[in-house]
Amino acid sequence: MKGTVIAVQANFYQVRLDSQETLLCTRPTRLKKIGQSVLVGDRVIIKSSEFERGAIDSVLPRETELKRPPIANAQQILLVFALEEPTLDTVQLSRFLVKAESTNLRLVLGLNKVDLITRQDKETWHQRLLKWGYDPYFFSVNTGEGIESLQQILENKITILAGPSGVGKSSLTSVLIPELDIRIGEISGKLQKGRHTTRHVELFELLEGGFIADSPGFNQPNFDFLPESLINYFPEARQRLINNSCRFHNCIHKDEPDCVVKGNWERYLYYLKFLEETIEHNQKIAHSKDQESTIKTKFKADGKKYSEPKLETKKYRRVSRKVVNQKLENLSINSSDDDTED
Repeated sequence: MKGTVIAVQANFYQVRLDSQETLLCTRPTRLKKIGQSVLVGDRVIIKSSEFERGAIDSVLPRETELKRPPIANAQQILLVFALEEPTLDTVQLSRFLVKAESTNLRLVLGLNKVDLITRQDKETWHQRLLKWGYDPYFFSVNTGEGIESLQQILENKITILAGPSGVGKSSLTSVLIPELDIRIGEISGKLQKGRHTTRHVELFELLEGGFIADSPGFNQPNFDFLPESLINYFPEARQRLINNSCRFHNCIHKDEPDCVVKGNWERYLYYLKFLEETIEHNQKIAHSKDQESTIKTKFKADGKKYSEPKLETKKYRRVSRKVVNQKLENLSINSSDDDTED
């Protein structure tokens, strides 16, 4: 039997079979020994067993794989933001867009709560985001506006639902899958930020076919990539590089002369801000690796961990008894020779 892993809990895997049944499965020790991981989204072959359970026999080759969230075979990301309540923050939006672009998956930008702004404001946002390189989908979970358009782009695909908390991701999931009981986080009136309501990756099946992955929310995505690759995650800057090339092949588009990227585009200041963060992040990783090479972790009798510096091998290594005996033997021979000469 073939199926798709829709949830992972402890050592058990919920698998949605192609026959539309759901089966609880285990992973045999054999797969663990060969280092075969099983992720949400994996296509697997299953052997049935007693007690209405199954065992994952093998994992089919993955088309895509992400580490955060840990998911396989996703085809696109639906990045959800709210236009109001909370008010859309362009820096935060750009941060999420850059992180989503770095996955190399298709990116769909959805803007919720369109019912809270005027038509003129909607058009202003539309034209502004077009210059960024995005054609957003405007919708409202409350009124149902634009939901049908979203359903069409989600059909028969595995889509990762992402975005900051409090923008309506769980509410959107409830609209797309009415029978699904999802706890909706409350909005903090003081901070205008929602509480995290999703704690693990899980696939929810759509009536029209396909799945959406409601992944754990994160407020500040990390830029865990090289600084020189950052520019490729800004579509408007990427287009400039396609039309022309910079003078230097390793240009980071900051202070270099004759750079075709730096200039009068709206998010260039955001790019410089994110560039500094990316450089700092990579420096911390390099420093951490240097520390790890000089520090070793040990455990006390009560199980508590502690660290101590590694001893330099050549300087602190104890001399073997064989070498010591050889030196003493040579010393004795040399002394005998000196006595003979006298």
